[in-house]
Order: sequence, then C-alpha cells, then structure tokens
Amino acid sequence: MRTPKDPTSPAATAAALLPLLGGPANITSVAHCMTRLRVGLRDRTLVQEEPLRALPAVLGVVADEDTYQIVLGPGTVARVTPEFEALLTTTADELASLGAELKEARRQRNATPGKLLLRRIANIFVPLIPALIGCGIIAGLNGLLINLGWLGALTPALAAIASGFMALIAVFVGYNTAKEFGGTPILGGAVAAIIVYAGVAKVTAFGMTLAPGQGGVLGALAAALLGTYVEKWCRRWVPEALDVLVTPTLTVLVTGLVTLYALMYAAGELSTGIGTAANWLLTTTGAFAGLILGGLFLPLVMLGLHQALIPIHTTLIEQQGYTVLLPILAMAGAGQVGAALAVYVRLRHDHSMRTTIKSALPAGLLGVGEPLIYGVSLPLGRPFLTACAGGAAGGAFIGFFAMLGNHVGSTAIGPSGWALFPLLAGSGGLAMTAAIYAGGLLTGYVVGFGATYVFGLGPTLKGALSSAATGTVSGTVSGSATGSVTGAVSGVCDPSEGQEIARGGNRTP
Repeated sequence: MRTPKDPTSPAATAAALLPLLGGPANITSVAHCMTRLRVGLRDRTLVQEEPLRALPAVLGVVADEDTYQIVLGPGTVARVTPEFEALLTTTADELASLGAELKEARRQRNATPGKLLLRRIANIFVPLIPALIGCGIIAGLNGLLINLGWLGALTPALAAIASGFMALIAVFVGYNTAKEFGGTPILGGAVAAIIVYAGVAKVTAFGMTLAPGQGGVLGALAAALLGTYVEKWCRRWVPEALDVLVTPTLTVLVTGLVTLYALMYAAGELSTGIGTAANWLLTTTGAFAGLILGGLFLPLVMLGLHQALIPIHTTLIEQQGYTVLLPILAMAGAGQVGAALAVYVRLRHDHSMRTTIKSALPAGLLGVGEPLIYGVSLPLGRPFLTACAGGAAGGAFIGFFAMLGNHVGSTAIGPSGWALFPLLAGSGGLAMTAAIYAGGLLTGYVVGFGATYVFGLGPTLKGALSSAATGTVSGTVSGSATGSVTGAVSGVCDPSEGQEIARGGNRTP
C-alpha cells in the first residue's frame, strides 16, 4: 500500500484510520451517513482510541451498539469511506461473512422492538432527505422570485421542478418500505402509486369520494407494508410454476383494494389529525410547546428517538407545504452552539478543547451538532443540560410568535441552523418568517451561552480555572474532547461516566 503524498487527503485519512481500528482483520462492515464513518468491529479492545481521536480529520468518536462511528463531518466522510473500503478489498469476502455473523449476534442481543422499528423508519425516510432538501430549496427560491415579481416566465418551470418529487413521494416511500421489510421494492411502489393516481377520485369509500394523495406517506407506508406481507404469503403457498404470474397479481390486487377501501381513508384521517394537532399545539400553547420541544430534542437525538418524528415532518410537508416542528427543534442546535462558545471562553487554558470547538463550531452553526455534542458537551456533563436550556428558550421564542399567528416552517427536513434559511416558509411572509427564525437562533445562542457560562462548568472546574489563571495550576483541564476530564475537573464529570455517555448515547442514522 503506497503512502499518499498529501497527509490530509481522504486516502491518507483512510490509511491512518485502518491500523488504529485494529487492521483489516478487525473490520466486519463499513458504511457511512451524512457525517460519520460507521465500521463494525470484531474486537473493540483493539481500537487505539486516543491516537484515533488525535487525527486531524476526526471530529469525534461514538461507540454505538452495532457500529463504531468516527465523526468526520459532511462531505469528508463521503470521500474517506470509498478510500477506506478500497483498503479492505483483499479480505472482502471473509470480512463480509464474519461481519454478517457478528452483526446478527449483536442484533439478537441488543435489539428491542422499539429500536428496530425506529431504525426501520429511518431507513425508509432518510434516503429521501436529499431530494426533499433539493426540491425545498428550489421551492423557496421560486417563492422568493414570485414575491419579487422577477423572472415570471421561469417560475412555473421552477414550481414544476420543486413539486414533482412531492407529488410522487408516496411511491418512493412505498418502494423503500417494501425494500426494508423484505418485499419486492417495485411492488411496494406499485401499491403506493395507487394513492397518488388521479383516477381514485372516481372511487367512493365510507360514503366519501377519495381524493388523489389522500393518506399521503402514511397511507403509502401502510399499503407497502401490507403488500409485503401479502407477497410473502403468496411466496409460501403459490406453486413455483405459477409464482411469476400469481404472486405479483395477488399482491397488487389484494393490497390495492384494501388501500382504496380502508387505508386511504384511515391514513387520510390520521394525516389530517396530525396537521390539526400540530397547528393547535402551536397556536394554543406555542411558547410552552416550543419550550418543551426545543429543550428535549438533544436528548431525543442522543437516544435515537427523534427518528419517530420523520414521518410526522414528511406528512406536514406533504399536507401543508412545510413542517412547523423542525424550526423549533432546530433551536436545540442553537443552544448547543451557545454552550460550546461559553466553554471556549471559560476554558481558555485548555488548548485541546478549544481546538475541538474551533473545528466543530462551523458544522454546528450549519446544523451538524454531533461533533459538539460528543466532543464537548456530553464529556463535560453540565454543558449538555445548559445547551438544552438554550434550545428550550429558542423554541419558546418561535412558539410565542406561533401563538400570534406567525407560523415558521421548513419545506424540507435534514438541515438546521443557518442552513435552514433557504428552506424557510411560513404564514407571515418570507421576511417575517426569516426574522422570527433568526430571533430564535439568537435567543438559543445567548441563553445557551449564558446558562453554560454561569451554571454549566460547576464549582470544582471554576476553582481550577481560577488557579490556572494565576499560574498555580497548569494543564489540569486536558483531553476533554476525548471524553475524559482529568485532574481538578474530575468533580464535574467522572471520566468513565463521560466516556460511557459519549460512546453509548447516539442512535442516529
């Protein structure tokens, strides 16, 4: 293996990671999400964690139940992963077999029905996020052009480009649902396509004429799930000679009839209820609802429970054009940024921590919070709670304006922080919506900073900082970004406890 000339290149990063993870024989699987390289390990004791965290490209490390995750950041991880996989080609077959066995063994030990369900929901909807973001930004640009009265000949084309995916999103949900639950993906898409077909307007169910799109993504999910079970039943009982004809026919026919005469109506009522409940919640108890949602979102992310909100966001976007929940939940990231800035100011003698914050802060401002969570706030303990306080304040700010009739929403899911501005939409016009969202971010920054500066570091750490400032204590605050707080800081967060929180907290896709 040749050593790459550029030590900061993706190839160099991959080459540096592999031996620190125990070498090729210790790797059982490789994957990546938006920010993390996820590897399955045969023996986690072979990982050299301290040198791993010290690599320039590594923003943090998270040990999940199923995978060992190296936080590299958006863009970087997509370039490093292929290079890392290329280093493993010589033992690919052996590793794949071993990885499958170990993964299945861990899944049997650790998986619970709730966690598996959330993971499957994420696997269905997360692949749709890039299209939602792209179409959402185009929709926002088109709205801006319409409001300004510019390029009138172009705006209808932009509207078609932005709306095409959303008009057929049920088909993609059905395809991914069948794929996730072991059915034929194209059959899942076929039964879900019934929901958006214009001809359903000629069908009457429960005394009501159906409308194209009624039930939305929830109906598509239910239809594809039912179709998968019908298909599996047919595979067991239909003779092989007839399988190619009978199985797809029965799958589409039976599932289609149930979809038209039951699922579309039921899912439509549920979707309407979700939209009505979200609007009522913010209109009636907006400030309090924002306080709770903004304050609890970081713990939800840490536990992976935020995945349950993905279908709700998607339903609101499909139904109303935007989700009113995401801007409020995005305030958790603002609180996290404010808390990190306070830690940066207070720990002026901890060069390691300040370096971690400087490298992770730009991503945090753009809504990628894992580097700050797992490199700063969770290892220190209290700053995680004060970051939640900042999120609660920002959420209450946006919720208060919702009570006044100015709803702030996002036309797509995925981005937050400053990256959410191009996706904003609301009931009060673009300028008002952007101003309210900016005010919420500012509130989250200020409260997160203030709460952390005053309460987030603890009396023991404050004493250490005071001594360090006079030169009597040197180097007592070190290694915080790796999950351990040593010396005089040990009273703030026990080192082993900090490592366990940082390693076990994340459950995101």
